[in-house]
Amino acid sequence: MKAWYNKVSIFLILVSLVYVTYLTYISSSKLLVGAAVAENQDNEVVITNIEEFSTAYYSGIQKGDVIKSINNHKVKRPLEVQKYNSNHVSSIVVERDGEKVKIKPDLMNDGNFTTFVIPLIFYIACLFCCFFILKINESKKLLSALILIIFLLSASLAYLSAGGSAKGDWLSRCIMVFTLTSVMFNYLLFLYQYFKELGTVLFNKKVFILYAIPVLNLVFELLRTQLFFRHYVPKINLLSFFISFIIVSVYFGSILIKSKDTEQAHIIKVLTIINILSFSPFLFLYIIPYVFLSTDGISSFVAASFMFLIPFSLVYQFMTNKIYNVDFILSRLKYYGILALTPTIILVTVFELIGNPAGDFYYFRLAILMYIIMVAVFYYKEVLDFKFRLKRVSEKFNYQDSIYKFTQLIRDSTSLIQVFEELKTTILEVSLVSRAHIYEVSVDGSIKLYEELNQNSFEKVYQKEFRKVTSEIGKIVEFNKGFVMKIGERGGKSFVILCLSKMNTPRLTLEELSWLKTLAFYTNVSIENVMKIEELMSHLEEIKQQESNPVWLKKLMYTIEEKQRSDLARDLHDSVLQDLISLKRQCELFLGDFKKDDNPCREEVQDKLVQMNEQMSDVISMTRETCHELRPQLLYDLGLVKALSKLVA
Repeated sequence: MKAWYNKVSIFLILVSLVYVTYLTYISSSKLLVGAAVAENQDNEVVITNIEEFSTAYYSGIQKGDVIKSINNHKVKRPLEVQKYNSNHVSSIVVERDGEKVKIKPDLMNDGNFTTFVIPLIFYIACLFCCFFILKINESKKLLSALILIIFLLSASLAYLSAGGSAKGDWLSRCIMVFTLTSVMFNYLLFLYQYFKELGTVLFNKKVFILYAIPVLNLVFELLRTQLFFRHYVPKINLLSFFISFIIVSVYFGSILIKSKDTEQAHIIKVLTIINILSFSPFLFLYIIPYVFLSTDGISSFVAASFMFLIPFSLVYQFMTNKIYNVDFILSRLKYYGILALTPTIILVTVFELIGNPAGDFYYFRLAILMYIIMVAVFYYKEVLDFKFRLKRVSEKFNYQDSIYKFTQLIRDSTSLIQVFEELKTTILEVSLVSRAHIYEVSVDGSIKLYEELNQNSFEKVYQKEFRKVTSEIGKIVEFNKGFVMKIGERGGKSFVILCLSKMNTPRLTLEELSWLKTLAFYTNVSIENVMKIEELMSHLEEIKQQESNPVWLKKLMYTIEEKQRSDLARDLHDSVLQDLISLKRQCELFLGDFKKDDNPCREEVQDKLVQMNEQMSDVISMTRETCHELRPQLLYDLGLVKALSKLVA
């Protein structure tokens, strides 16, 4: 069955080409559509009225023109005009102010340009996308591709058929009614099948019983002349489109609510915005005024021109590598929209106060005032950027908080595996990817998974991307379903993280790129620290396993011991010894003065003082010997060889 998808698509495209050829023929004929004719008193066929913006209006026919001939055949009665109007009209000759004017079909006149040329350009754009989808679908053979082609053809043919319907063509009117009322359901069917092929069922397929609405509208159109409400059939058709738009929008809203925490949420949001921007102008500027208010809004062809967004955005999402981050774009628009309120109010007030130009140097004063306002706006923007720099762009998560959290977590990591796990957890929590793997890339280009038990290894699939990022830390290479980034290097090996999603991920914004590079630099520093600690621990383990102490350790211990001995000797010499010498000197002075005095106890006290003085001399000598033994002055002054030579001599 899959083999027939492309064949059915080609068949539908060929049928549409035949139909467009027919519409081209219609657009180059029927010049009198919108013109009312009557027979005057001279038995001449006269244009009595021209409907505004009709084919006759744009072809150059004017009220009061006398029709002389159609296709080089003379016209005598109004019935003959109606007969020719149902066939191809190559030329019309009318008499205007006594002169004969020949009018020929022109595809590039104002009317055809709006009702045929612009819709034809839209059809060609959709046709180009269809051929592109066929090329992509040659190998995939997806049903969603066929449905997307049907959706594009139905949207473009509905737009193109409106021109034929305006010219009174019955076939164009029927095709326009069916394609217009079914286009939203085709859109919904495409989404259902697209996500079903990705493994997600968005809603119950019973909703497609709503295809009965376009069928019912087509029946009304076929039996229009026999219905009592025939005059309301056009409004019923437009009302059906309005209802289908509301139904699809409700489904989009419910799907977004259910899928807000899933990988599909971003793509659904993109498609929802495309849907709203494409059809809302036609809905609010033409259908609602015409159906509910019975007034003419803007031209339906102008309002429908917004459907050009469909082939350039929806198909872009379906078959290209990347989509833009719609959250980022919307948040920017919201931010600048709020920011623009103040200068808008100021400018409106200024122009209201100034009023009409009066006095000299009006434009000069206005230019100065505008310049001051713009300077104030830019300053106001800088103030807001500084105050709300973390909140001015609505992101899924706060990048600075995630970086802070990551640094706190890796601080306690003691191995590379822990560092890598924390990095993967941080990226998976913040970004739109669902899987992350760490790979080692050697200098020779070999790639292997880093200590992960994963059966589905991707080193062959993304081999080129792995080699591109090894040039610098933090370099990122994006592809359709994720990205790769270098997070560190050590010993000639590069560590690369591969982040994947089940579907196409949005382009990384500047904030996301900066955030990822910051994570990569922090990770690289952690890798360096952890690996140095691991090397040191490994070295200490080797030392522990050896029974004898190594030479360098003995030298280190000896050096430490010598330093301690020298410090102790210096402390004893500079503190305790000096105090003892000072105390002995004071005792000698007191003993000399004591001998001069006459005292019956003098001899006994003198003996005690002499004994104390001798004991202090012994302590001083012992302290000097200890200091000398701890730090031999001769050894420090002359060195080991000369000191030994002098001692021996």
